[in-house]
Amino acid sequence: MNVKTLLILLSWIFFLISSAFTEGPEANSQNDEKEFVIVYSPKRITLDPLHIYTTMESELSTALYEGLLSYHPFTLEPLPGVAARWEVNEDGRIYRFYLREEALYSNGDPVRAQDFKGSWLRILDPEAGAEYSFLFDVIKGAKAYRLGKNDEVEGIRVISDKTLEVELEKPAGHFLKLLSHLSFVPIHPHYLSAEEDWGASEKVVGNGPYYITERSDRELSLKKNELYWDARHVELEKIIIRFMEDPESISREFNEGRIDWTNNWDTASLKDTSKIVFNPLFATSYFYFVCSRPPWNDERVRRALALMLPWQEIRSSRLIFATHRLIPPIPNYPEVQGIQETDLDQALSLLKEAGFPEGRGLPPLILKVPQDSESELKAQLMADTWKEKISLPVSIRVYPYETYLEEVKKDDYTLGTVNWIGDYADPLTFLQMWTGESNLNDARFMDPEFDRLIDASLSEDNSARYEKLGAAEKILLFGAVVLPISHTPAFNLIDLEIIDGWFPNILNIHPFKYFRFRKLKLPPGIAGL
Repeated sequence: MNVKTLLILLSWIFFLISSAFTEGPEANSQNDEKEFVIVYSPKRITLDPLHIYTTMESELSTALYEGLLSYHPFTLEPLPGVAARWEVNEDGRIYRFYLREEALYSNGDPVRAQDFKGSWLRILDPEAGAEYSFLFDVIKGAKAYRLGKNDEVEGIRVISDKTLEVELEKPAGHFLKLLSHLSFVPIHPHYLSAEEDWGASEKVVGNGPYYITERSDRELSLKKNELYWDARHVELEKIIIRFMEDPESISREFNEGRIDWTNNWDTASLKDTSKIVFNPLFATSYFYFVCSRPPWNDERVRRALALMLPWQEIRSSRLIFATHRLIPPIPNYPEVQGIQETDLDQALSLLKEAGFPEGRGLPPLILKVPQDSESELKAQLMADTWKEKISLPVSIRVYPYETYLEEVKKDDYTLGTVNWIGDYADPLTFLQMWTGESNLNDARFMDPEFDRLIDASLSEDNSARYEKLGAAEKILLFGAVVLPISHTPAFNLIDLEIIDGWFPNILNIHPFKYFRFRKLKLPPGIAGL
């Protein structure tokens, strides 16, 4: 073989190799520019931690903000964030956090201990109505402050610009996990007294690995924050968030490599369904009673209605993880029994005992559900059952998802439904929200024994803690405050052969700082050739 022929052959070999390793989504020029494209469904969002509530907003917050601690991308265990290190005293009540000297906001201002205190007090302000302010109750004085009973939180102390001390009401083993939650991030001191809705503005100053360069109803552009203390480990220069509604269009663009990750698509339109990533979540879909008014504040009435329902049909085989429990499976957590079977005789007996023989005298029942086929189908099945068994008038009110979240805050309905994803990997994230003074207690459920068990669990460890939490869950299930349907899974569309730093996890929260494109390597022997 002459030299010319050899060169032509080698060129052809390298062309084939190059084609093989650049075919598909990774061939796009956007990857060369380290640009990552995410598609979310269009929704009204805020980037102000005061009112961030949805999973999508929480995920976006990992790009813009960072608390004392942050999530591990796979295990979701707490990692050092703004706090380089911390100390805990002997009785486990006082934590001292040492902030990084190099921790800065995206405008160059230093992140200080007083910024954390100011941000936390803003969320605890009784007038603010922050959904997650109850998470701070573990801190000494925080609960009394958010309820307007005192004018300071003695458990939050600024020692110096870079030292923050937090004292708890009692030892709490879940405290460090809490600190990864978005409610505990610092906001720039400019926003502490800002009157405008800066969470919807085009530019937001944060202290996370990215900052906003452009924002519209259709797109959000993020750029790497070179002032972020760990910028050297942030590989993507740019992240584009696109808001799209049509699943077929999304699937087509994913096929063409113009979208890297989405949770909304049309499976029939995909070229490669192996890019669908499925995993269990620390999540439960359930219905709940609003317990603030008679007769729905009587557990006999709630339980009676629940015992009439055809649970085998409601928790049908279409549900992958049908359940009668609120808390998803956790090792060493007690087996708590919820309502599993129909028992019409017991239901009618309870109604008679409560003063409503065969349902006579019960007021009309109002069911609020979001606009999705599954929720509407189950609501109709419930309504048909109650009409058939006791002639109970039932009205089903259906709302778009965004409006629905506002509607369930009202006190003008009987039953609502929620798909709740835990905020941290602990049973308390499913139970603390039902305490009498929780901001997220849309059921308006009040039970002193339930509150006592939750409070007592905070100072317990291991099995004793789980035992008390299990007893609290039993109160919710036996009294039919909560009617669990399924432990919901997560579905994402992403090519993990070319994307690294994204991991399926039980909270479906994916910190943006870890995303990167994999560096493809040539097979052994190619370099030698």
